[in-house]
Amino acid sequence: MTQLELAKKGIISSQMELVAQYEGLEAEFIRQGLAQGTIVIPANINHTNLTPRGIGQGLKTKVNANIGTSSDFADIEKELEKLAVAVAAGADAVMDLSTGGDIAAARRAVITACPLPVGTVPIYQAGIAAIARHGAIVKMTTDDLFDSIEEHAQDGVDFITVHCGVTQSAISRLRQQGRVTDVVSRGGAFLIAWILHNERENPLYEHYDRLLEIAKKFDVTLSLGDGMRPGSLADATDRAQIEELLVIGELTQRAREAEVQVMVEGPGHLPLNQIETNVQLQKSICQGAPFYVLGPLVTDIAAGYDHITGAIGGAIAAAAGTDFLCYVTPAEHLSLPDAEDVRQGVIASRIAAHAGDIVKGVKGAADWDLKMAQARKRIDWQEQIRLSIDPEHSGKVRSKLESKGTACSMCGQYCAMELMAKYMGLSAAKC
Repeated sequence: MTQLELAKKGIISSQMELVAQYEGLEAEFIRQGLAQGTIVIPANINHTNLTPRGIGQGLKTKVNANIGTSSDFADIEKELEKLAVAVAAGADAVMDLSTGGDIAAARRAVITACPLPVGTVPIYQAGIAAIARHGAIVKMTTDDLFDSIEEHAQDGVDFITVHCGVTQSAISRLRQQGRVTDVVSRGGAFLIAWILHNERENPLYEHYDRLLEIAKKFDVTLSLGDGMRPGSLADATDRAQIEELLVIGELTQRAREAEVQVMVEGPGHLPLNQIETNVQLQKSICQGAPFYVLGPLVTDIAAGYDHITGAIGGAIAAAAGTDFLCYVTPAEHLSLPDAEDVRQGVIASRIAAHAGDIVKGVKGAADWDLKMAQARKRIDWQEQIRLSIDPEHSGKVRSKLESKGTACSMCGQYCAMELMAKYMGLSAAKC
C-alpha cells in the first residue's frame, strides 16, 4: 500500500515514524497530514537505502539539490561527487536531471548511493531516446513515455516531475499571452513540441489514469510540474501559468482519490510582491498540496549570483507557506554546476528555508537562533561555529584573521559584548 493508503486506513508506517522523529513531532500528526494530502513522504518501495523525509504543512521547509549529466559533460563519477557534497551540505532530497551519456546508469548509480529521496524527470530520457531512435522528440510514442516512467519507478525513484498540465488549452493561452521568454521548462518544451507536431493532447493528461497506476504500484510521489512557469519577471503570474495551475488543481484531486501522493511545482521567476500571491493561489487551487518552487528568482540580472537571488525569493516563499525549495546555484543560466556550486546552492536555500520556518513557527526553528544569540553573548566561538549552518566554512572564516583578544578581529578591544560585561555586570565567558 502507498503511504497515503496506509494513512487513510489509520495505519502509522515505519516511514511516518522516522519522519516524526526527524521533525520532533507525533507520528499521528504525520499520519493525519498524509491522509489529508497536506504532507507527502516520497518513498518508493524499491529505494531500499532510503532515510525518508516528509514534505508539507507543519514540517521543516525542505531543500532539493539538482544534479545530473549533460550532453556536454556526461561523467557519472562527477555527479556522484556532487551528490556526496549535497548530502553533506544538508540537502533533504536530490533530483537526477541527467540528459547526457548513459542516463539510466547515472540514475541507478545515484539511487544506489543516495540515502535521501531521489527525483527525476522521465520525459528527458524518453525524449532523448526518441531522438536517437527516430530522429526527433516529436516522434516519441505514448508507450515510449510511459515505458520510461515505469523504468524510473522500477529503479526506485521516489518522486517524478510530470508536466501533466501542459494541455492544448494552456498552449492556446501561451500563444495569446505573448511572452518575453516563452517556455523555459525543458520537459514543458518537449511536450509542447510533441503536442503541436502531432496535433494531439498531452499524453500525460490524456492517459493520467495510466500514470496513477504506475505511481500507486511503486508508491512514487507525483510532482506535478510547471511546464508553463515564467522564465523572466516580465512573464510572471500570466494566463498561461494560471491555466496550467487550474488543470493541476484538478489532477491533484484525482491523484488523492487514487491514493497516490502528490505535490505541486511552482515558479520560477517572480518579483518580490507576487511571491505570496502565488503561494496562496497554489494552496487554494490545489487544496493544500505541498508546494515545491524553484527559487523563486526575484530578479533576472544576477547571473553568477543566482543562489542569492533564489535565497531571497525562497525565504519569502517559505514564510508564505511553501514546503519545498529547489536550490539555485551560482551557475544557474550559465553552465553545469560543479561541486562547489552545489554546496553553495544547498547552503543558500537552507538559509532561506530556515528563515521561513521561523516565521511559520516550525518546531525548533527559533530555538536554534536563540542558542546562537546566547553563544555570541558569551563570546563562545566554538559553540558559534558548531551552531552555524555551515560549520566548516564559519570555522575557516574565524581562523583567517583571529583577534589577539577574545573578541573578533573586527571589534577587537571595542567589543560591545565585552563592554557590557565589564560595565553592566553581564556575563561574557572567555572562550
